[in-house]
Amino acid sequence: MTRDMTTGSPIRQILIFCVPLLIGNLFQQFYNLADSIIVGRMLGTDAFAAVGSTGSLNFLVLGFALGVCSGFTIPISQSFGAGDMAAVRRRCGQTVWLCLMTTALITGITFFTTGWILRITNTPPSLYDDAYTYIFIIFMGTGALVLYNMAASILRALGDSRTPLYFLIAATVINIVLDIVFMGPMDMGVEGAAFATVIAQLFSGLACLVYMDRKVPLLRLTRQDLRPDWREMLHIAGVGIPMGLQFSITAIGSVTLQSAVNSLGDLAVAGVSAGSKVHNVLAAPFETMGLAMATYCGQNLGAGRIDRIRKGVRQIMWVGLVYCAVALAAAYFFGPTMALLFIEAGETEVLALAQRFLMILVIAYPTLLVILVFRNGLQGMGFSNSAMLAGLAELVGRVAAAFTLVELWGYSGSVLAHVLAWILADLVLLPLYFYKTGRLERQQQLFHALHTEAKYE
Repeated sequence: MTRDMTTGSPIRQILIFCVPLLIGNLFQQFYNLADSIIVGRMLGTDAFAAVGSTGSLNFLVLGFALGVCSGFTIPISQSFGAGDMAAVRRRCGQTVWLCLMTTALITGITFFTTGWILRITNTPPSLYDDAYTYIFIIFMGTGALVLYNMAASILRALGDSRTPLYFLIAATVINIVLDIVFMGPMDMGVEGAAFATVIAQLFSGLACLVYMDRKVPLLRLTRQDLRPDWREMLHIAGVGIPMGLQFSITAIGSVTLQSAVNSLGDLAVAGVSAGSKVHNVLAAPFETMGLAMATYCGQNLGAGRIDRIRKGVRQIMWVGLVYCAVALAAAYFFGPTMALLFIEAGETEVLALAQRFLMILVIAYPTLLVILVFRNGLQGMGFSNSAMLAGLAELVGRVAAAFTLVELWGYSGSVLAHVLAWILADLVLLPLYFYKTGRLERQQQLFHALHTEAKYE
């Protein structure tokens, strides 16, 4: 079901679009958490820490894939908002080719470099073998991840946030069942967790493709739509690649910081891993708001409704600030309980470290809200290069902190590094957003003035 977000109440349209996205995002978190919970419970704290130690590397590589998939579909949302359905189909066809190229690139590079990256990021020797096994299998299954995110992003570009959710829920159930089977009766260890994730992602991607072919006539692509058009591909890549690079730039800072955390020992790694898992769940609504704003801003830019873009951004910011207060209360009262999903109650030192990690981040959530709303808004309007500058600011913050704050304050310094990175990104994003939207409004006013003048001549 497509949704036109260029008419009606902005906040109502955004929230209706957000609800399935939020549920989907939470299931995505559960989908990811299933490995960690079952690994921690069935294989122990060392195996859990090994899987957790790959988190930043995972984000570095697969974050690029997620970013480009989302970015490639922004021109599709703009064409849909403008009512140009031929362009929608043509751009979908070129996106398929770009996603195939992305999969080949990532798989080829990671095949040769995974072990080297784990070593230079100071992965503890006691965790190295399990960490390598897990993340190598995940990387070799990149095609499954790209397939689902390409299909889901195309559907969301047309305003359909429900259908990807249904397939994601089914994939989550499959992932959990396979985790239990692979790590239980089949005794496959962390290798089983990785295979379960890849198989579940492949299922959700194929299910989305079948749905698009059978239920969405607009997306039944012809040979002409799929014929490579290098000029169109370059245009789409010009939007998508900066968005992917922005994810990777941010992740490089995370990998650098992870290296600093790894140097603090196994307990610190386990504390950050557990705290990060809880943080990812609590921060899911912010990710959802960002995804919604990318589609909302893209469609309204296509329709020439800059006024609606600004109004929608203001309204979703108020909603986000209310949620910040809710998240703070949840982290304070339920954070330790949520961390027990991943580690045993007897691991009291790890639990304390996880709660410290969580509380520092949650207090700074308003700065994270600004990043996700304004960055995705800029990307939705086609300003991916501008949004990437925020990623560079995050990189500077995390790298600087990895060499200073961690040295000064140890574990707490590694957590404050995230906050510093968010603040630096905000200082870049806010001026850029107001400058870009102001320029678009002036261009729109000039166009209307010239059109009116020509009409009466």
